[in-house]
Amino acid sequence: MKKYSTILSVIALTGLFTSCSTANKTTKNTEITTTQQKEYPFQTYAKVPLTTDISHLNNNEKEILRLMFKAADIMDDLFWQQAYGPKIDLMDETKGETKEYAKINYGPWDRLNNEAPFVNGVGQKPLGATFYPTDMTKNEFEKNSDLKDGKSPYSIIRRNRESKLYSIPYHDVFKNQLKQAADYLNQAAKLAEDNGLKNYLQLRANALLTDDFYKSDLAWMDMKNSNLDMVIGPIENYEDQLFGYKTSYSAYILVKDVEWSNKLAKFVQYLPELQRNLPVNATYKKEVPGTDSDLNAYDVVYYAGDCNAGGKTIAINLPNDERVQLEKGTRRLQLKNAMKAKFDKILMPIAEVLIDESQQKNVKFDAFFSNVMFHEVAHGLGIKNTVNGKGSVRDALKEANSALEEGKADILGLYMVNQLLNKEELNGQQEDYFVTFLAGILRSVRFGASSAHGQANMIAFNYFAEKGAFEKTATGRYKVNAVKMEQAMNGLSELILTLQGNGDYDGVKQLYADKGILHSELQKDLDKLKTKNIPVDVVFEQGPQMLGL
Repeated sequence: MKKYSTILSVIALTGLFTSCSTANKTTKNTEITTTQQKEYPFQTYAKVPLTTDISHLNNNEKEILRLMFKAADIMDDLFWQQAYGPKIDLMDETKGETKEYAKINYGPWDRLNNEAPFVNGVGQKPLGATFYPTDMTKNEFEKNSDLKDGKSPYSIIRRNRESKLYSIPYHDVFKNQLKQAADYLNQAAKLAEDNGLKNYLQLRANALLTDDFYKSDLAWMDMKNSNLDMVIGPIENYEDQLFGYKTSYSAYILVKDVEWSNKLAKFVQYLPELQRNLPVNATYKKEVPGTDSDLNAYDVVYYAGDCNAGGKTIAINLPNDERVQLEKGTRRLQLKNAMKAKFDKILMPIAEVLIDESQQKNVKFDAFFSNVMFHEVAHGLGIKNTVNGKGSVRDALKEANSALEEGKADILGLYMVNQLLNKEELNGQQEDYFVTFLAGILRSVRFGASSAHGQANMIAFNYFAEKGAFEKTATGRYKVNAVKMEQAMNGLSELILTLQGNGDYDGVKQLYADKGILHSELQKDLDKLKTKNIPVDVVFEQGPQMLGL
């Protein structure tokens, strides 16, 4: 196991964002001036050098990494176009700290502050980003039932000269850049000595040019032994807050930690049993999760595009294609170096401020690692298709699906941890995992309601509070009641799985309205974290130069 103290030096950005400059240029006939820092505090991120030891890689593998970096940079530019538009427009119109913050947010909207604009004059961020015409209403889209590929995850909606809606596939919109990215992947495939990596890179290159990712997803599931990995393409649908149909371009470049991966492999065998034991009516757990899933630990060396915007992912559960999930399961990749950075520099300082002193000893990295890991595993549990003929859960719940799915993964992940503790397959005490889970909620609610993860954690926090899973002590800190927390865990699991299985769109929206709210008492506690200068998330110092390439 690598020594993180030498790999990760996390430095708070106390001096990077200290004030906001102003610019008098105009873009699209809109005057752009920056806001004052008192409205949008920029000391939100800790800076993390993102690196790992690659001395065990051979020359071919190092060259593959260089090609992966080039392909990832193209994904980064494509996401800029999806989230905002041409990056150069905003870069030309901003400077100093504001420009740096725009780079972190991939646009002029603060992703960790409910998408609030930090550049005057730009207005609120369109819910549909650039996936749809900004003047298009949800009703107009839904009335166009004959719109070809309108709901496709890989199409952009535009208007023709008669103002009628039509769709364009991603592989046509971004044809030239996707061809270049595919060329890089094919070059990397020629160098790959591992057959699994070679096959995946070749199929993924073709998928970028056709928007048909099924075969490459299957190949990625079969890639078991490579030292290197790359997740690339249009993957998550969080950026589409209008319907949740459209996916965004991302790339992760990963180096496998073989020692930790071997430790995790044994847990996959328990998935069918855990599915059968879910605390919900049998109707909602009939589906059988694939058992070809695997758990692996990686050091991430590059984030690009969607996954690099605002709050950073510390674990991956893919593919999202339900056909692949039912056939082969998913792969769960734990990004160990990024996870350790967040634990050391964000979670522990939060616990020292908000968790009762008697339980601070229960906040442990192994518990945090397991909670995050089983969050990803839990995406594969539960139900993918509604029980009442409404189609897939994703289609039935539309834009309301993302936050509920993240909430399901949070709570079922904790349920899985509890089950494995009972089977003595995990080390530690129940209280370690429960207290660390609560500290994790307090970390994630700071992401804001515009984040699916933030909203999911807000719902869990309010549900747990109502059920007495924790109390506020006389010192103003949180103390977990393990017995009541276990009961609340089961109750929230049942509620979410039932909403998903019923495809109950209205019920989910009501859950958000009732419990996806940041109440004033919690806001006061989060304000304490600001006064302590505890960062909300991390921003990476990354690239081939960090690996000595």
